[in-house]
Amino acid sequence: MWELISSGGWLMVPIILSSVIAVAIVFERLWVLRAARVAPAGLLGQVWQWVKDGQLDAAKLKSLRADSPLGEILAAGLANSRHGRDIMKECIQEAAGKVVHELERYLNTLGTIAAITPLLGLLGTVIGMIDVFSAIMVQGTGNTGVLAGGISKALITTAAGLTVAIPAVFFHRFFVRRVDELVVTMEQEATKLVEVVQGNREVDFDVDGIHETAIYERSRLDPGVRLAGPCIVEDPATTILIPPGAAAEVDRYGNIHLTMG
Repeated sequence: MWELISSGGWLMVPIILSSVIAVAIVFERLWVLRAARVAPAGLLGQVWQWVKDGQLDAAKLKSLRADSPLGEILAAGLANSRHGRDIMKECIQEAAGKVVHELERYLNTLGTIAAITPLLGLLGTVIGMIDVFSAIMVQGTGNTGVLAGGISKALITTAAGLTVAIPAVFFHRFFVRRVDELVVTMEQEATKLVEVVQGNREVDFDVDGIHETAIYERSRLDPGVRLAGPCIVEDPATTILIPPGAAAEVDRYGNIHLTMG
């Protein structure tokens, strides 16, 4: 083995180092990108149970944030749920950006290794062939055994580079796909949390008393939709409160017309 490596020349050193780094990244990402670790099943149900039972406090949020990447996203949304749907969604998106960045860690390095190791192998072969042709110029073509041995040694680096690159390409694509699947799962769970937490809210209408009030996002209301109070329509700029007995309708331009009962 050592003779095979040494015959490939000094370019075998970066190829071997790249292989060691690639193996380390593959094992590390296989451990980190486990679905049970990133997005544990049943986590959203447990969080919602805490919310319903009034058990969601600072300690629970801290534990949730440290539990998993999905928990970090949910905790960011829950910590800002009192500021409305839009602020909650913005905080979730900000936390999700950080989580995705962590999930994609080292993948660029793995992709770079997959791209450069064949080139290093080809460079080693080119350098080896130059040495072979230099030997032909000095010794002529009479000794075919020497020439064949030189060409064989020149091809070692290409074989080594491809041996490293092929698994690296496979695992790079595998991990990119795994990250995409995990991101979709976390987006779905976060959307469910927003809908559940912001779907209804107890609102004090003064004279009309406290009512369980539906929350709507203005950007999702189609023209012609009629809303019966009590309900709230939210957008980044304004909050429209429709009291009990009143109604609202969205015209074709997106304007909301309020009719008091």
